[in-house]
Amino acid sequence: MLVLKFGGTSVGSIENMIHVKDIINNGQQKVVVLSAMSGTTNALVAISEYMKSKNIEEALIVIDALRNNYSKTITSLLSNTALHTEVSTYVNSIFKELETLVNKPYSILLYNEIVAQGELLSTFIFSRYLQQENINAVLLPALDFMRIDKTNEPDNYYIQQNLNRIITGTPDADIYITQGFISRDAEGNIANLQRGGSDYTATIIGAVLKAEEVQIWTDIDGFHNNDPRFVENTKAISNLSFDESAELAYFGAKILHPQTVMPVRALDIPVRLKNTMSPASYGTLITNEVHGEGIKAIAAKDNITAIKIKSARMLLAHGFLKKVFEIFERYETSIDMITTSEIAVSLTIDDTTHLEPIVEELERFSIVEVDDYMSIVCLVGNAIIFHADTPNLFQILQDVSVRMISYGGSNNNISLLINTSDKVESLKKLQRYVFESDSVLV
Repeated sequence: MLVLKFGGTSVGSIENMIHVKDIINNGQQKVVVLSAMSGTTNALVAISEYMKSKNIEEALIVIDALRNNYSKTITSLLSNTALHTEVSTYVNSIFKELETLVNKPYSILLYNEIVAQGELLSTFIFSRYLQQENINAVLLPALDFMRIDKTNEPDNYYIQQNLNRIITGTPDADIYITQGFISRDAEGNIANLQRGGSDYTATIIGAVLKAEEVQIWTDIDGFHNNDPRFVENTKAISNLSFDESAELAYFGAKILHPQTVMPVRALDIPVRLKNTMSPASYGTLITNEVHGEGIKAIAAKDNITAIKIKSARMLLAHGFLKKVFEIFERYETSIDMITTSEIAVSLTIDDTTHLEPIVEELERFSIVEVDDYMSIVCLVGNAIIFHADTPNLFQILQDVSVRMISYGGSNNNISLLINTSDKVESLKKLQRYVFESDSVLV
């Protein structure tokens, strides 16, 4: 069995839904994981923000606009009268429920319930569209089998037991449709796998079902060797290892959720990235196999905050680093990069939720400097720190102020911390140094 995930843009228009239908309707049994239609999750987040600020009138305006968009989609997509009526009734019930929810006191549980509606809408509409096209499709509600535990990690045993039970008890279908992103928590409340989590849903399901392959379909033909939003003439990478793809996803490559490869790598289940608009393109195949050495791709991660912690004593005095890391652990704040000198340690974080109390505790035994509006530029490839041409990339130091360098912590990753204002130009320069110079670093 295959597991295919389609993102919001892939189901964001009638034309794209038809593309998806044509892609999946090939007679091979599969599970299809869908995100919310493009723009829906952003609208639902806006509704919840208006609720939080008690601006109910604006929340209702967004709900009404979203309802009108869905009404137009249904009318254009469904010509079968019975199915049109069924879907319209379901969609109207969702929006009536949203109108009820906006009058309730705001909470994170209510937020999770609101943002979950996007995937519920897209999967119901698309499953009925497939039925109209005489495709043997069945809708499997993710809330009946997807669950995270008390540490917000997938409850794999629960998922395996319940998904297999549901599929066994469901009439045979060519295509099983389910929702990405959404789940229940350990108490049974509606939860989620965070933004972009539909990729993660797909590989969790792929691991549970021992799938032949997991395919992530989006609006670009695989991982590119640089960010095509900012750099011209980037190229798709045909093959990556799980390690390389995990580094790229974590450090800013938007095509893949950072945790996507975790469930399938130990099982050696391939993950393929494909373009919904160009299904014949090869895309990127991610496996345990390594293809070549040297720098393969560049990515950038924004919204980084740098923290420099100076000690009045020798940095390596017993217990200093332990005290520093214990503070970040206590506030559940992950560290991306770290460098040390004789009297100081510099590190970066991307979650500033608890920055103020963290700084307060650090200042009890050190001098602290905080810089925001930073970005991490990450260069990824197999064994790049050993490649003979890799030092040439540091030509960029002549042109860009680099605050920190992480080199050697991973064989597959070199990271540079720069000002966000320098990010685009840095990506372009690195493209020239690494991929377009006479001495190509691959």
